[in-house]
Amino acid sequence: MRRRNLGDLLRHVHLGGALSRSELADRMGLNRSTIMALTAELSAAGLVGEELPGDTGRAGRPSLVVRPQRDRAHVLAFDVRVDRLVAARVGLGGEILDRREAVRHRAGADLEDVVGVLAGFGRELRRGARPGSVCVGVGAAYCGMIRPDDGTVRYGPYVGWVDQAFGVELGSRLNLPVLVGNEAHLGALAERDRGVGRGFDNLIYLHGDVGVGGGIIVNGQLLGGYGGYGGEVGHMVVNPDGRPCACGSRGCLEAEVGEPALMEHAGRYGEMIGRDAVRAVVDAADRGDVMAQEALAHVGNWLGLGVATLVNVFNPEMVVFGGILREIYLGSAAQVRSRIATGTLRATREQVRLRTTALGDDATLMGAAELAFAQVLADPLEALSRVAPAPFGG
Repeated sequence: MRRRNLGDLLRHVHLGGALSRSELADRMGLNRSTIMALTAELSAAGLVGEELPGDTGRAGRPSLVVRPQRDRAHVLAFDVRVDRLVAARVGLGGEILDRREAVRHRAGADLEDVVGVLAGFGRELRRGARPGSVCVGVGAAYCGMIRPDDGTVRYGPYVGWVDQAFGVELGSRLNLPVLVGNEAHLGALAERDRGVGRGFDNLIYLHGDVGVGGGIIVNGQLLGGYGGYGGEVGHMVVNPDGRPCACGSRGCLEAEVGEPALMEHAGRYGEMIGRDAVRAVVDAADRGDVMAQEALAHVGNWLGLGVATLVNVFNPEMVVFGGILREIYLGSAAQVRSRIATGTLRATREQVRLRTTALGDDATLMGAAELAFAQVLADPLEALSRVAPAPFGG
């Protein structure tokens, strides 16, 4: 019970920032003396700090404020996108302390190159940490289907990855265990915990990175499926006679609304690629480019049909658009909303909110960081003892 309470308290300040002892007591359902004992243990380990609050305007003795110590424990977070590699050192509390980025070329199965770049970034980031700070985990988001047990990429579209031992290879280079998750799954959890979805237990996060992935949270739990491969909403057929998809089918959601479809309809295929290309189309539409406007309306129609189907099936409180789908939704919101209005049951659409990511391009990176923080938040002192037997500052 004590270990669980230590983890719960640390999670509250990790996700919620500075909180008073009285607020923690209310949130955790514990008395003040128990909260004081727990914060004392975490403070002695260097994981939290306590201080007097600012002027509260209230009479009586103020409750001390507990905040995470960002420099005591950190994680390495990696985000492997189709066109970009991102690495960051993230401190307790969720603050990005340092980061590195590199372009990734669409050059086929590039496991060796990706692992080499990320391992180099990881070593640089660790060297840059302040003395006494310890790495308590490593997490990575990958744009494909991931086997959770060992971080193997079962299928990575657009770059030719099939059954690539990404987690094992990166871990061996860093000499640290690496947890790997699907980017949309991790983006969904990050938006729920830190983004626009805070306070919502039923949400769908749709992520675009050339193709389309989904993270579906029902009653607070991520739906991973039997093998952890659930949420591949990009391969839901919305147009049976539509464009060919990389999966071998036709008219999949990602084939109709992904980057290639948008660029082709806008008459810009081959000019640019990636998120900059999508943003250029949206900007052109805003400036009155008729072809760009028609392209966004076209893909927005199919995006709306896909969202309408998901709303009918899962009855979410919120649908969040991230990655390139953020820009596509902003440029085609009218078509998406129209499809939802005409293609969903009234009871399922009455309360649903459509939102864009609050974490921006870092949604999946922050999801990877939270994956890495999982052990220390579950059992703080035990996790810390395994990586840092010496006292803080010693």
